[in-house]
Amino acid sequence: MVLMGVTGCGKTTVGRLLEERLGWPFLDGDDFHPEANVARMAAGIPLRDEDRWPWLRRLSDEIGGRMDAGRSCLLGCSALKESYRAVLRGGRGDRVRFAHLSAPEALIADRLRHRVHRYMPAGLLRSQFEALEPPVDAVLVDVSGTPAEAAAAVAAALGLQV
Repeated sequence: MVLMGVTGCGKTTVGRLLEERLGWPFLDGDDFHPEANVARMAAGIPLRDEDRWPWLRRLSDEIGGRMDAGRSCLLGCSALKESYRAVLRGGRGDRVRFAHLSAPEALIADRLRHRVHRYMPAGLLRSQFEALEPPVDAVLVDVSGTPAEAAAAVAAALGLQV
């Protein structure tokens, strides 16, 4: 399951809750960025597609290896465009599912004002909303409430109880 959405939507928070409750490992896509991407974002420069392709292929290989070994996992990744989601699927079709964590931009911007990320400045939020191509085949999860409510909605979409 890929937990997707713009920065500040709760991918890591919801992913960690689900990891604890389901016992599935949570992979934070931020941990897989090459240093050049981190430096761009830390400087307030949005990533370009050519910056993202190697990162997305690395994530696809990571989740694919786990799936090939018969293990489930959760991945937190912005996956803003359909082309990015296609790379993450890696030809695995509907075996890779997406949950789009979503809330109004003003709410997410307010949350970002109260959070410090190791390299992703709040100023890049607008560029992420501009790049976002809402998925048609993802579970839409409203994250306006609590992280526990969002985690329960993702689990329900998987047919699981948390």
